[in-house]
Amino acid sequence: MDYLPVFLQLRSLRAVIIGGGRIAARKADLLLRAGACVTVVAPRLHEDLRSRAAAGELTHLAESFVPAHLDGAVIAVAATGLEEINTAVSEAARERNLPVNVVDDASLSTFIFPAIIDRSPIVIAVGSAGQAPVLARWVRERIEAILPAGLGALARFMGERRSRIRRSLGQAARRGFWERIVHGKAGAHLLAGDRAGAERAFDAELLVSQLTTSAVTGGSALGEVYLIGAGPGDPDLLTLRALQLLQQADVVLYDRLVPAAVLERARREARRLFVGKSHGDGADRTPQEDIHRLMIRFARQGLKVARLKGGDPFIFGRGGEEVEALARHGIPYLVVPGITAALGAAAAAGIPLTQRELSQSVTFVTGHDAGSDSLDWRTLAQPHRTVVFYMGVGKLEPIVARLSAAGAADTLPAALIERATLPGQRILRGTLATIADLGSGAAISPPALLIVGEVVAASLAAEPAALPAPAAETAADLIQPI
Repeated sequence: MDYLPVFLQLRSLRAVIIGGGRIAARKADLLLRAGACVTVVAPRLHEDLRSRAAAGELTHLAESFVPAHLDGAVIAVAATGLEEINTAVSEAARERNLPVNVVDDASLSTFIFPAIIDRSPIVIAVGSAGQAPVLARWVRERIEAILPAGLGALARFMGERRSRIRRSLGQAARRGFWERIVHGKAGAHLLAGDRAGAERAFDAELLVSQLTTSAVTGGSALGEVYLIGAGPGDPDLLTLRALQLLQQADVVLYDRLVPAAVLERARREARRLFVGKSHGDGADRTPQEDIHRLMIRFARQGLKVARLKGGDPFIFGRGGEEVEALARHGIPYLVVPGITAALGAAAAAGIPLTQRELSQSVTFVTGHDAGSDSLDWRTLAQPHRTVVFYMGVGKLEPIVARLSAAGAADTLPAALIERATLPGQRILRGTLATIADLGSGAAISPPALLIVGEVVAASLAAEPAALPAPAAETAADLIQPI
């Protein structure tokens, strides 16, 4: 980070603004809203500043700047547009160890004003280290659009009841309780302006929390487990629900296929434990039974556990086994689907898994069974279908041999996709006869998928033709009869 984001308590403290123009007026408005005692030093004032000075909201010194103007201040702002004066303000502030902002000059500033979303007491600040203020404002607008207007009322409602909850619930149970207030009926009522309904829902939730707190869980309510699909790798492909639950988790148990960029979306304070299984039988292999025991143990401690898996938990992710283990021990759980690797890889390669006249079905197969007679190879080799082999990089030759023996044509299109949706993504296209040699020659390694079917060539055949130049149009050409 280029700047440490902080929130300053300025109530009743002296803030000095050098400059009296439109930008100085905007800075004065922010400082006054924060409760600061604002002094503006400028020979002339913008009309907004004049009206505030006339109303006694700020102090105006109709003088040219001298360093003594900063005496007794806790923060300084230079907004004159004159380099010589701005530099003098910056130097005087630094000599006094005052935070100083020089508008549009990061080199002279020790702090910057962020773009602000104000739902007091909830305040969100967005900064770009002075590099792209327009972009920071755009981000602010996006956040502003999704935050309900009643967010501040909800924060005040919760703040008024904090001491009551400290007396009523143990420390381990409090965070889960407050999360249920925010995401449950009490929060919904308050955001809708129904304070009486919120109070009833709050009291009911508190009663349930007190009844479910037990000595078995160390004085906290029983925890829960989230089986979360992390998708094919790109963190932007996480679902909104996955992001929400990662921000609530106390513990994250993650697999080998979950990249660091996805882990960074988890709550900062969450404990992260790697329980992945290496390709083959490496030393970092975690037995599935140990994963079950970890989930159950943490949940019994009253913790929220995110079991984070690459792709989708129920597509070759052993999620079904984990759900069975949790259910046997009475642990609450929630399954959050993810974009499975086949969908992510096909989209990244521009391959439609189904397409009219080319493929009417798609089959997902684990490559671990490439040498097994348990698979219906004759069905997999039939035309007009797409087959996606997971975990099949090490079994390319057996897969090709079994498909060929079952009647698949040597010319059947095939593709290998390595590290789909990630920066190191590679795509190799060939045919059933060539794909194994191509993969070996390119040293393709897991995670990678094999896709076999006519659709692999469809994206190549669908190159857009050059469009003729559009004819000139008039407004009359665009008007349709009603």
